[in-house]
Amino acid sequence: MTDEKSLIEGCLKGYESYQYELYKRFAGKVLPVCKRYAGSREDAEDYLQEAFIKVFEKLHLYRFEGSLEGWIRKTVVHICLNKLRSRKLYGDLTDDFQVMDTAVPDGIQNMTEQDLLALIAGLPVGYRTVFNLYAIDGYDHAEIAEMLGISESTSRSQLAKARMVLRKALTEKKTNYSHADKA
Repeated sequence: MTDEKSLIEGCLKGYESYQYELYKRFAGKVLPVCKRYAGSREDAEDYLQEAFIKVFEKLHLYRFEGSLEGWIRKTVVHICLNKLRSRKLYGDLTDDFQVMDTAVPDGIQNMTEQDLLALIAGLPVGYRTVFNLYAIDGYDHAEIAEMLGISESTSRSQLAKARMVLRKALTEKKTNYSHADKA
């Protein structure tokens, strides 16, 4: 296995074997990121392919500050957002809402990671995008607003709506788990 510095240098020289190794090393780690933003596995794979094209185009900009995986992950997130933006999938991100209770339902403790990811994938695109950026990828509302071209309050609104939808789904899951336990 090639060390990161040699791997990057080989990629920058255009060696396909190094590019393939970089892809193999990181594609499996960032495909789940693409899945969280995409509406389907096919879209996620398209996002991943486009992201790696961009990674190879921009690899010369990587400065060995922070992890290479983090730099690639950030590139992937930006590609996913650009794909969503180009397909105009955000929908109307400006509708009003009422803030609801933010307590986490008990049903979450009985869920698998796959169950939770499926619930997130079922969110409307705008909600899902903001939820992913904030709750999973760790961006703050100012960064999200800049990336999506929306206001910070709209980012907060979308996050609150996503949480409400997830809470409702989790409450329904808790009921389903309760019935399964009695069967």
